[in-house]
This record gives sequence, structure tokens and C-alpha cells, in this order.
Amino acid sequence: MPSWPAETKYISKNTLRIDAPEKVTGRARYSSDIQEKGWLYGMILRSKWPAAKIKSINLDKARQMPGIKAAVLSPAIEERQKNGADLTLRFYGEEIAAVAGTSKSACIDALKAIEVDVEPNDNFVVLEDDAKAPDAPRVWADAPNVGDSKPKETGDVDSAFGECAAVIEGFYTTPVQIHNPMETHGSTTSWTDAGVTCWSSTQGITSVKNGLAGALNLDHDKVRVITDFMGGGFGAKFNPGPHTVMAAKLSQAAKAPVRLMLTRFDQALAVGNRPSSFQKIKMGATADGMLHAFEFDNYGTAGIGGGAATGGGGSGVTLPAPYPTYKVPNTRVKQASVAINAGGATAFRAPAHPPGCYGFESAMDDLAVKLGVDPVEFRIKNAVTEIHKKEFKLGAEKFGWKDKYKKPGSSAGVVKTGVGCASAAWPAGGPNNKTQGEAQINPDGSIEFRLGVQDIGTGSKTVIAIIAADLLGLTPEQITVKVGDTNYPPGPGSGGSTTTASISPTIYDICTKALTQLQTQSGIADARGKNWKAACKKLGVSPLVVHGNWIEGLSTKPAYGVQFAEVDVDTDTGLVTVKKIVAIHDCGLIVNQITTESQINGGIIMGMGYALFEERVMDDLSGVVLNPNFETYKLATMGDIPEIEVTLLNMPERGVIGIGEPATVPTAAAIGNAVANAIGVRVYSLPITPAKVLAALGKVPKANSATT
Repeated sequence: MPSWPAETKYISKNTLRIDAPEKVTGRARYSSDIQEKGWLYGMILRSKWPAAKIKSINLDKARQMPGIKAAVLSPAIEERQKNGADLTLRFYGEEIAAVAGTSKSACIDALKAIEVDVEPNDNFVVLEDDAKAPDAPRVWADAPNVGDSKPKETGDVDSAFGECAAVIEGFYTTPVQIHNPMETHGSTTSWTDAGVTCWSSTQGITSVKNGLAGALNLDHDKVRVITDFMGGGFGAKFNPGPHTVMAAKLSQAAKAPVRLMLTRFDQALAVGNRPSSFQKIKMGATADGMLHAFEFDNYGTAGIGGGAATGGGGSGVTLPAPYPTYKVPNTRVKQASVAINAGGATAFRAPAHPPGCYGFESAMDDLAVKLGVDPVEFRIKNAVTEIHKKEFKLGAEKFGWKDKYKKPGSSAGVVKTGVGCASAAWPAGGPNNKTQGEAQINPDGSIEFRLGVQDIGTGSKTVIAIIAADLLGLTPEQITVKVGDTNYPPGPGSGGSTTTASISPTIYDICTKALTQLQTQSGIADARGKNWKAACKKLGVSPLVVHGNWIEGLSTKPAYGVQFAEVDVDTDTGLVTVKKIVAIHDCGLIVNQITTESQINGGIIMGMGYALFEERVMDDLSGVVLNPNFETYKLATMGDIPEIEVTLLNMPERGVIGIGEPATVPTAAAIGNAVANAIGVRVYSLPITPAKVLAALGKVPKANSATT
């Protein structure tokens, strides 16, 4: 069985990103930077109705506009038209058609010239509770808005609650969260006689290639996808999406490359989101502090992707319940997905876990308070794994929990201080065992690794260089890494915390085979390190190309963690200020300490935004998203970021495990618990805004909706 080396020079140390010079100097080229000869702008016409039926579409006038080279229907509209199906629009922002032109202004004028004869439907619904009503307008004509939700039960829940020394009930809600990477979705796509080349902002070059080949009816070898650099992706950038398919068809019609990057407004409407949740929780524990009974009734919306028509509790609405870090012997769980006239949901960093963690961990704190026990000790007693128990103990020590934790609401003064904690789990995912790669070793001693994986900003190129340098006895600077091209051997998508766990064993396999072959060809018994160049020189004029695969025993799952939060709450204004976050996480073997810590920092910042700022606001009169930009959709900024202290448990014996998901799971829950500890009352819905804090304190009337 292969194993990682016990003594390392670079693995588990701090190594600067090898692509940093390109990024800081501006040499890095993103999808929106590609300017192929004769390229055109692409823009999309979207529905201005939350529900409507298209009677006819005419693109002729748009095609005749000055500067316009092509106009096409959206894939969905084209398919329905071909099959004679109703051309039904189900949300504001749904794609109708697209144009390509020589300037943005030409495209804007052309979109206005597209003739769309529609029959608007005033019977639509965009709020979850409205959609649940028996007489609510149906999003899908042939299916109810609320999906089938059959309860799942273990043990005897009703009897178990009667055996509990303390029982709490709460209604914890989380909003729809919008995908807002710095680089929007989009691509530059060129269709020529040789095939399609797509420079895509994607987390999965292979999945985009497969999606394009299918949508365009092309052989796979006629599609090439390139992602040299990308500006963020958190689960929504795996597939080509309608925008990239339309860009390809525009390119074919115009006989020129087309750059189609979505606007921030497009992002808010139609690329997917994290579903909402409305969690009714009843939980009880026995007198010895052990969890004994749990009842859970949850619903949420995945937009048009919810409801009975799409399989009920699927679509990302089903939450982990009870949360997998704790064991409850008696449980009853019921979950439902609610369809509304809004864009569908998609994967979002740790799908289902941040809202699931928020609800369960809030209930854990409420139950600990009712039992009169320390919340950390309560969690340690009920934790499933020894790793989690260790992390809670270590985190509490580093955070100073025993000194900081006080009775809820007992903090003196107008600005009250509170502390809270929560656990993280990412049990899903796992390494992609189909990952391949190759290395070319040249006679001058240079070596180039090539993998069909994309570095979405997390440092995958650096991971490859670090592992290769340690195994070959070289330095990371001596390693050339090329990724982000489907012409290279197939690699994994970047998501689910699987990327590093997938590529690391592949690099190990390549390096092991490379040393064996190089030593055989050169006659040098040990080709590592100082002997490397001499061994390479023996190759003569022909480079040595070595192919490798993912191998068993060097990566695994799952990953866990805990986080502690300290906050100040101004009881006059309701403002919550996060002062400090202490994060304790495990991810098996740490490959690069500094980029692993960076991932956790980023996850915490995202979790903080979820806790305090982020929420999609829908207009129930028009079906439009009212906060579709960085002015109105609030995100955490530099001024909001607290002190963040990260401690990593290095466990080489567990192999390489991803960290992207667990890093963002517990943050909102820890902050919510800290707020409740500070003011002595629970704010039951995210985001925790000043208005909600003041309402919880009885200083302003409680809002009628979660959007206030």
C-alpha cells in the first residue's frame, strides 16, 4: 500500500502560490479577457414576466440591426418549439434568445428589436408560504407546488419526548443565497470547421465539454474547453448552462468567436442559488445531558426546481437532520420542496449543510441553556467521533471559552458581548478515482505536469508542484504545471472538496513511475534531487512522457471541524459586530499549510455573510429579484472581517481530504449562537439584521416576513 513520505520539505509547509506572479501582474487571462480575432459581444434576452406563454418569437428585425451578426433562440425555447410544446415561461429572467454583435450598444438595441408576442399570466407566486397555500397558483400546471414529503422515523419519538428532562421547540429559517463570484458566469466560444473551442469560467472543464458536445450534437473530440484562470466558483459553474450553448450557436451563425459574460443582474436571476429553509425543530435530552428525541419538519424552495414536478425534497432542499456530528436515537424527519416562480437552485458550497447546521446547532444551544449545562460540554458528550471531541476541547482552550462564556444576556452595558460555537461536517464527496495525468521529462532536466483539472483559485497548481517537488527531490520552482485544458488527461471537477484528494494520488503515481523509468533508462540508481539533471541528460534527445492514475490509499473522506465566535451586539442599534472566529479543522494530510488556511479564511468570510448580510429579496408583485447587485445584495467587506485564528490537525495517516466545504458550514450557526448568548434571546432567522435584533429585544415590532 502506498504512503506519503514521513519526512517532507514542502508538503505540510507554507509554499507561495506558483501562479501568484501572473495574477498580481495582470498577466493571468480569464475567460472575459480572451480576445480572439474578430470576436463579438453576446447578450441574452430574458423574460420580463414571472409567468407567461409565448405565442410567437421573431428574430428577423434583430438580425438586421446595425452591427448584429447573429441571433438565436435559447436551447429550451428552441427544443420546445421543435417538439410543438407550449412555450411557457416560469420565472423573471428565464432565457428567451441571444444576439451577437460588434458592440454592447448594438446588442442592447438588437435585444429590444426581438419581437416576442406573449400572453402574461398574472397567477404566479414567488414567496414560499404563499406557494404552500392550497389555492396558490401552480408553477407547474400538472403538479402541486409542494413536493411529497413522507416522514422518516427511527425509534419511538413520542415516547422518547416523555422521557426527556428538557425539551425545546424552535422555528429556524434561512434565506435563498445568491451565487456571487467576482467573475460572473460566461465564456468566449469559437465554432469553426475544426470544432468548438470554449474558454469557460468553469469548475469543470470536462463537464462543460460533455455538456456542449451533447447540446450541439458534436463528437467529443470536436469540443475543447480551456480554463486558464477563473475568478471564483462555489458550485454553480459545473455545466455549460444556456449562456455557453447560445454563445456557441451564435459563433456558428456569425462565423466569429463570441464572448458572452453574464451581468450581475443575470447572476441574481438565473444561474442557481442556495435554497431557503424553514425548520421547525423539537429536541429533547435526558437528565444526564444525552440527546434523546428529535422532531424535524422542514420546507424550502429551489425555485422552479422545487415541488412535486421535480421530485419533492430533492433539488438541494433536503437538509442533514439530525446533524451528522451528533447521534439522536429517536428521530422523526419530514422535509418538502416548494416550487415558486423564480430561478432554480444549484449546488452551493457544502450543499444543504450550512442551513442544516444553523438549525440544529441553534437548537443545541437552546437545549443546553434549558438544561443548565455548558454548551461545549453538551456537544462533547453527544459528539459522534473522537476527532470532533478533540476539536471541541482544543477550540475551547484556544478561544478561552471557560472565561468568556457567561449566562445568556448577562453581559453588562448597551453593547453586549456573547460567544457561541458550532460543528462542521462534510461527509459527502470523495476523491474521483478516474483522475489521470502525465508528466513530460526533458533531457535538460525540466519537467512539465499536465492534468485536465482547473485551478479555480484554491491553489491546485501549487498542490501539484509541492507534491512533485517533494517526491522528486526538486523545488516547486522547478516544476511547470499546466492545467485547465480538456486536451490534457481527464481530471476531476473542482467541487465537493474533492479536487486535492483526487489529484494528489495521481501526482504520486506519476512521480513514482517517472523515477522508476528514469532510473532504468539512465542507469542511475537514485535519480532524485542532485542526480536529477544527470539522469535526465541520459535521455538523449527524446523526452520521457509518463502517464499516471489515481491510486488507492492516499486520499479519503470525511472532514470535520468546529468554530467558535465572539460578537458584540449594540442593543440600541441592533448592529452585530463579529470580533473573533477560532476555527479548528481536520483535512487529513495538509499539502500546503498557507493555502489550506486561506480556504478556511474564505469559508469563514462566506459563512459570516450568510449569517449577517446575504438574502435574496423577491418582489411578490413582479417576480423580480430586488437586490441583484453589490450595492443592494450585501456581502462581507474588509471592514467586517474579524480576527480569524485557524488551527489545523495534520493527519497524514488519513490521506488527503478536501477542506473547501467544511470551512463554511458552522460559521453562521456559531455567530447566531453568540448573538443569542449576548442578548439573551434568539434571533431565529438569517440574516441576523439590526431590525431583527431590535425586534427580538422588543424594541421594534416583529417583521411579518423574513426579508425585513
